Amino acid sequence: MFNPVFRTWLLFFLGALVPGVRHVSGIEIYTPSEIEAVNGTDVKLKCTFSSTQPVTLTTAVVSWSFRGINSKVDESVFYYQESGHPPLEGRFKDHVVWSGDVLKKDASITLQKVQPTFNGTYICQVRNRPDVHGISGEITLKVVDKVSMSEIGMLAAAVGGACAVVLVLLAIVVAVRFHRRKKMEKDIELHHPKPGVL
Repeated sequence: MFNPVFRTWLLFFLGALVPGVRHVSGIEIYTPSEIEAVNGTDVKLKCTFSSTQPVTLTTAVVSWSFRGINSKVDESVFYYQESGHPPLEGRFKDHVVWSGDVLKKDASITLQKVQPTFNGTYICQVRNRPDVHGISGEITLKVVDKVSMSEIGMLAAAVGGACAVVLVLLAIVVAVRFHRRKKMEKDIELHHPKPGVL
């Protein structure tokens, strides 16, 4: 009946003018891009969010999923709606606990006793009706045998080592000069006896 282009414009104007049509906005999600954890330890996957709508225990829904390094399939890690629902089977069974507080806009979880099979990408998704779901937060987890020294740590160690070397050299120079001065004073006393001394 109506031209498709005309119908699209008609729906657009009606949506903009008719009362009761709500503007929906996306939720913003914040996560670190990459973290490292030692095999067998616990690690917190930090995920916070912002929403233009009031956040309540009944409106907020959090879901975490996992994508392995060479996998294209996502695996459920954790689900939260009014309370936490950890997985009942799979690699994350008995390895994940809720660490967030949706009322404080925190959707974090903690992985316990991480294993090499936990290497991969963790996706944090948050919904808070009527806000629509925004871009997911993604964290790449690397499980290692020992913590690698960060660039900042290496820089601090290098600066500290250089300072220590400079201090040792300075101490040596001061000690040599002090020793020479004492030796010169003794030599002067030996060559120039005090007046009245035979």
